Amino acid sequence: MAVLTRTAHDRGSLAGMAECDPELEARLRQGLEATEDRLRACVAEARHPAVAALAGQVVTGGGKRLRPLMVLLGAEFGDHARPGVTDAAMLVELVHAASLCHDDVMDQAGTRRGAPSINAVHGNRTAVLTGNWLLAKGGAIAAGLERQGLLLHTRVTERLVAGQVRELTGPAAGSSPADALAHYFSVISGKSASLISVSLRLGAVQAAAPDVLVRALGEYGEHLGLAFQISDDLLDITSDSSVSGKEQGKDLAAGVSSLPVLLALADERPKARKLRELLTSGRPATARQHRRLLAQLRASDAMAEARAMMHDQLGLARAALADLPDGPARGVLDSICDFVARRDR
Repeated sequence: MAVLTRTAHDRGSLAGMAECDPELEARLRQGLEATEDRLRACVAEARHPAVAALAGQVVTGGGKRLRPLMVLLGAEFGDHARPGVTDAAMLVELVHAASLCHDDVMDQAGTRRGAPSINAVHGNRTAVLTGNWLLAKGGAIAAGLERQGLLLHTRVTERLVAGQVRELTGPAAGSSPADALAHYFSVISGKSASLISVSLRLGAVQAAAPDVLVRALGEYGEHLGLAFQISDDLLDITSDSSVSGKEQGKDLAAGVSSLPVLLALADERPKARKLRELLTSGRPATARQHRRLLAQLRASDAMAEARAMMHDQLGLARAALADLPDGPARGVLDSICDFVARRDR
């Protein structure tokens, strides 16, 4: 499915993700192209040229378009030709783009998809306002969807913000390793899983799919989203920036408690002591110290533990597929689990 590739950088691109039914692939291709056209038209509608340029940078600057794809696949379980499916696909990408603007500010990221981030070039305030504009445009589109679609948009925006607030505030002081892990999953449930789950549900709702299928798709999306974020955590440590387009160790440098970091901190065995000391000594002061910490993490048992947790979530996602009718769309959803599993390899 080379049509689904959005970037030449990402080792985990969707190219070759699955042997897809030709008719389904044609519909997905057409749907993604229509979504792309609508996204460009949407940002061009901005009244101020600077807003259009900044919003266009984040919306049309690459990416896998995984969330619009989820909308289109969700619609395959109902009447995929019903009006509003393309609007729903555009909506989830706008919300995702807004969250990237806000994430880059929180993480002090210097790059996004291999290019300088908006906050790095124009400052945090401009990046936040760009994200807010994208959310506002998403709200206007949601108002034209089915009532349930509007409610889903409202709910996912609430979950995204709550996840970001939880990440910002961190776990309670003196939390146990188990509590810190529970806090981590509450963060990524809001920041990552919620939008992937809602994308599938939105597509199914707009296509008038039965409620039982909407629920199954939502459950699949929740677990897939958790696995996807864990794979992002792994990529932050393992990826080559020139290959992946991601800033290597960005989360680690920003002090974000990713899953491998939390697992390493919870490892009380003597052989893990040196890594624990490095992780608790504060952010690396030099590039050399940063590279040393990355190397220690790559060699730690925490990486294998994180991968095992990712595969647990993928197993739960595949289990949710059992409630869906067999067919090409279900086959693609299953193959996306394979794609996530091999992203950081």
